[in-house]
Amino acid sequence: MRVFVTGASGFIGSAVVAELLGAGHRVTGLARSDESAAGVAAAGADVHRGSLEDLGSLRAGAAAADGVIHLAYDHDFSRSRELAAETDARVIQAMGDVLAGSNRPILIASGLGIAPGRVSTEADRAPPGWPRRASEEVVMALADRGVRGAVVRLPPTVHGRGDKGFVPWLIAAARQHGHAAYVGDGANRWPAVHRFDAARLFRLGVERAAAGSILHAVADEGVAVREIAAVIARRLGVVVKTPAEAGAYFGFLAQLIALDIPASSARTRQQLDWHPVEAGLLADLDEGHYFATPAAAARA
Repeated sequence: MRVFVTGASGFIGSAVVAELLGAGHRVTGLARSDESAAGVAAAGADVHRGSLEDLGSLRAGAAAADGVIHLAYDHDFSRSRELAAETDARVIQAMGDVLAGSNRPILIASGLGIAPGRVSTEADRAPPGWPRRASEEVVMALADRGVRGAVVRLPPTVHGRGDKGFVPWLIAAARQHGHAAYVGDGANRWPAVHRFDAARLFRLGVERAAAGSILHAVADEGVAVREIAAVIARRLGVVVKTPAEAGAYFGFLAQLIALDIPASSARTRQQLDWHPVEAGLLADLDEGHYFATPAAAARA
């Protein structure tokens, strides 16, 4: 199977490329820059030059493939979150149009956190105002046009070596302030998944997910934020405090850190026989690689 992957050189995308190649598939990776192209080629995939703004290149990449996995997203929210969401929906529509009537698959990455305060499931639909709602709706509509479209919702914390997201930010904040922290009692829960487990789900999905599927890439249903802070504090040799003013510690992420957003993947596991096997978030943190200095990481 020839799979066209956008975001192929990224943290999750590079794991997806390796997973696909390891399963015997051929991969064409979208590359915007020379650096990305070099990374895609080094991984053993073919390079397709283009960008999210170049719909023609995206259509060509999709047309030449047996399936598409769309991971690229414009995370430069300094411009506009709305613009990023509109671009994503437009990209999916462009590639989906090429696949119409062929029953070829297109899997897109979406996000979790859609039902704060309770465990969300694959049956939940994205609420109004959710950034990826339009993208998910495009995929659902493509299922009626002969496209085997499916959505893979990723937790805010996709962890593993090379992570540059939520957890490294918490570690950097603890180093800066001299202590780890959480908001309130820290009992609010965050789902998580290792990048390699997520990559395997994308591979299983492009191989056999049913049209219109919503899949949850969730290994840890909900890890209490205070437990994350406890591991960070122990690893850095600092204490845990509850900041009187969350904004002073967490800045613009204060409201996000306080969310209780557990999520289930029970239906996904049953549908695709997907069973996470990598270390959970707390165990991965305890391995120590998140706390290595740049020089130590380069030697590892």
